[in-house]
Amino acid sequence: MIDMKEFFGNSDLLDLLVLRQLSHIKGNWELIWDRENEEYEPEENSYAEEVNQLIEELSLVEPPEKYHKNEDSLAEYLIANLNSEITKVNGRWVRAAYTSRAIYASILEQGGFHDIDQTNLILAAAGRIKAAMDRKQNHFDDMERSHQEMLADVIAIILYHRTCP
Repeated sequence: MIDMKEFFGNSDLLDLLVLRQLSHIKGNWELIWDRENEEYEPEENSYAEEVNQLIEELSLVEPPEKYHKNEDSLAEYLIANLNSEITKVNGRWVRAAYTSRAIYASILEQGGFHDIDQTNLILAAAGRIKAAMDRKQNHFDDMERSHQEMLADVIAIILYHRTCP
């Protein structure tokens, strides 16, 4: 199993890449690492407690070998049930002729509304973390930038779905 506290602990970028995009929901988006308790300090109007819980949950998950299958299932749900006009081109889900990280993230977010307990999103995050570690990127801050940003989006989507009615 992956030591998720070590992977996410005392990150300089986690709050910036994950929580800042949720600052319209909880304005206190900056995280403070508590070295003694090895977790982010829970604060008022902050996602710190939810981040700690997610780190713990990710530490209990067996990462899938092919995490894209979990992401694919979210996109496929949109196609089958919401008649979404998205297609997979060169391994990436796109809307019409447009492709970008933001569009891919929006597809995962929309599909996530039907992802009970965010199971596919959790597995996708765990798989992305394992892929990073397989490439000797042993901390969130050390990840290759585009993969780091996509993992940040997946985590933000999980937190959004879990904290917004």
